[in-house]
Amino acid sequence: MSTQEPMETADRDGLLVLSAADVTQVFDMDTAIESQRVAFRELGLGHAQLPARLLLSGPEGSSSFCYAARVSDETGAVCKFGSAAPANAERGLPTIAAVVTALDPQTGRPVALMDGTTVTTIRTSAASAVAAEALARPESSVLAVLGSGVQAEAHVKALARVLPLSDVRVWGRTAAKAEQLVARLAERFDFDVSVARDPQVAVAGADVVVAATTSATPVLEVEWLAPGATVISVGSFAADRSEVPVELLRRAAAVVVDDVETSLEHAGPVVAAVHENVLGAGDLVSLGSVVAGLSSGRSGPEDIVFYNSVGIGVQDAAAAWAVITAARERGLGQQISL
Repeated sequence: MSTQEPMETADRDGLLVLSAADVTQVFDMDTAIESQRVAFRELGLGHAQLPARLLLSGPEGSSSFCYAARVSDETGAVCKFGSAAPANAERGLPTIAAVVTALDPQTGRPVALMDGTTVTTIRTSAASAVAAEALARPESSVLAVLGSGVQAEAHVKALARVLPLSDVRVWGRTAAKAEQLVARLAERFDFDVSVARDPQVAVAGADVVVAATTSATPVLEVEWLAPGATVISVGSFAADRSEVPVELLRRAAAVVVDDVETSLEHAGPVVAAVHENVLGAGDLVSLGSVVAGLSSGRSGPEDIVFYNSVGIGVQDAAAAWAVITAARERGLGQQISL
């Protein structure tokens, strides 16, 4: 069933509440990747509604966010409310916490409430898979992952679905965490997975580089990149987060973003590059336009291409409806009346 297929009215059944376990059970990686193809295609074609997101600063470098969006007229509006708290990593807690609410497309009444942390983790890596599918060279087999947290692991799982991976190198600031991640990945996949002693070793010769850190300063240098490399940054989600250098945006043949207006305000490397007159809004390419076939992200095999993922509401909207549809079909979740 398509992620765009509308649900029957929520008024008859009440509010469907889906736990993290429920979401995980129905939102497998292939379903997630397809939901993100839909999200970006509909955005690129101008069918989706995407208002500006709200962002509030908090203590210890944390931020609270509110994303609202609607993928199409056939699916109801969706809102995700949550927080990004980097300091939670030291507390043994997820750095992202959120809830997602979806409204019935006809009545506007709440149709579902679900764990947003799981949705965010899976849809973020699934969107990167869509970006890699659209931007990376098809034969890309060597992956470097900078970071050893939840997103690092999710990205290996997602990219393995769209690229012929044979060699994955992981670097993290905490060697023990990187080793634990590599051990888990090695049990799951039959390609080579190893710990890199430093980010330069991880990046050298890599076809695709994923930066999945919360660093405010760059964790890689452009000189380390191989010709034709595709760099994906998911940690540069706020104006003060720049895990890649401005020089990368200067050298890249294409700078692709999930949404141009959002990136101009919230993507740290883009904000810095515009401030330093390295590029302007007109130099940015939206992933939606590439997925919809309206723009080209890569013009040649030697191009270095950069994709900055801030995270936008249409991703959550498409993901939420994919989850709701599958959960209804399988009878998962609890129905409550407000």
